[in-house]
Amino acid sequence: MIKRLTEKLSSAFAAKDTAEINKEDREQAIRMATAVLMTEVARADFQYDEAELDVLLELITNTFQISVEDAVDLANEAADTAEDYVALHSFTQLLNNSLSEPEKEHIVSLLWRVAYADGRLDRYEDSLVSKIGALLYVSRGRVMRLKHEANQANFDNR
Repeated sequence: MIKRLTEKLSSAFAAKDTAEINKEDREQAIRMATAVLMTEVARADFQYDEAELDVLLELITNTFQISVEDAVDLANEAADTAEDYVALHSFTQLLNNSLSEPEKEHIVSLLWRVAYADGRLDRYEDSLVSKIGALLYVSRGRVMRLKHEANQANFDNR
């Protein structure tokens, strides 16, 4: 399953000419890669609780403009994929090669929001989001500003 998923994700981004890329496959690949990264952040502190799941589903639903049912399906598939997949580099590389700087920053912002979903930031979550930000070539300063914004939004929502 993982090999098939990786091949599908890779083929969605392999074409040099954007006209060659099937828009639906590209969107599906971006959704999956983003959902896998979000799932990994939620599980980084070894406590994947209901608050994190709720935020993850809300972010998936709102970001990709899909139904709650589709978001649940995507989150479940992402969790299965994340469990079977060791390296996040393949997912970050696909996103890095395909997305603009603002789109990559948006993904980092989503990851921070997942990390703060349970009301606290664990050191493993902090480290993982920072690492993903670096793999996406988002500047360290911008990653820290996005972290601060997510923390402030979390504080404001209490």
